[in-house]
Amino acid sequence: MIEAADALDIARQVAREAAKMLLGVDHIGEVRTKSTFKDLVTEWDTRSDELISARLEQLSPGVPRLAEESGASGAVDAGLRWVVDPIDGTVNFSHGIPFWAVTISLERGGYPVAGVVNAPALGWEYSAHRDGGAFRNGEPIRVSRVADLRGAVLATGFPYDRSTADWANFREWEHFQRTAGACRRFGCASLDLSMVAQGVFDGYWEAGLKAWDMSAGALLIQEAGGRVTSLTGGPFVSETGQAVGSNGAIHKQILDELAEVAAVHGGPNA
Repeated sequence: MIEAADALDIARQVAREAAKMLLGVDHIGEVRTKSTFKDLVTEWDTRSDELISARLEQLSPGVPRLAEESGASGAVDAGLRWVVDPIDGTVNFSHGIPFWAVTISLERGGYPVAGVVNAPALGWEYSAHRDGGAFRNGEPIRVSRVADLRGAVLATGFPYDRSTADWANFREWEHFQRTAGACRRFGCASLDLSMVAQGVFDGYWEAGLKAWDMSAGALLIQEAGGRVTSLTGGPFVSETGQAVGSNGAIHKQILDELAEVAAVHGGPNA
């Protein structure tokens, strides 16, 4: 059984190798679409995935993986699996926008126990393991102390199929722009969650994501003293593709506002 601290050492090492490769890219090459014209993939997503998969197998043989580009590999043993996004924020990466990251987490029984979010173009490395605290570039981080939603800065994102989907987060975005201090959208969920852990953002909400977008970032918030749940306040499970993350002090306020919007307009759980 791999221990959380050992898993974090492995995740950090492998993420740094992938980040170093990606930071040296001066030509993006072919950019293809996946599910929609807004959902992009580059050859570097694939190369990063291949590097990470090979190195994780070398350093933790037999532990299964779930990765954005290569999918699931291996049978989950004792509830363990690596969860990998070789480039979170591919649209940003492909356009030279620095908000993208390599993110790797180890989950046990569906819950993250170690994780890293490495954003090389920004020079940021976020890391955490269960009961070990959260860090950015080796320095401890904590969530903010903002206690009133009216003064809070929130982060979120929008689904790739937003032009056709029944739910696309537009109502919630407009609602929080009116009720919270401010809202921001950077196009990289793992970094949004990491910045909640750091206290840069006070809260975050989103749905329509994948486990690899959220797993490491959710752990960072928890280890930094914050709270992470589903959009309705239930336990956070990365497979659901949804999360509310916050400093804890404004968590109920965010959930109440989301419930108010859902009561009128419906939501991702409708």
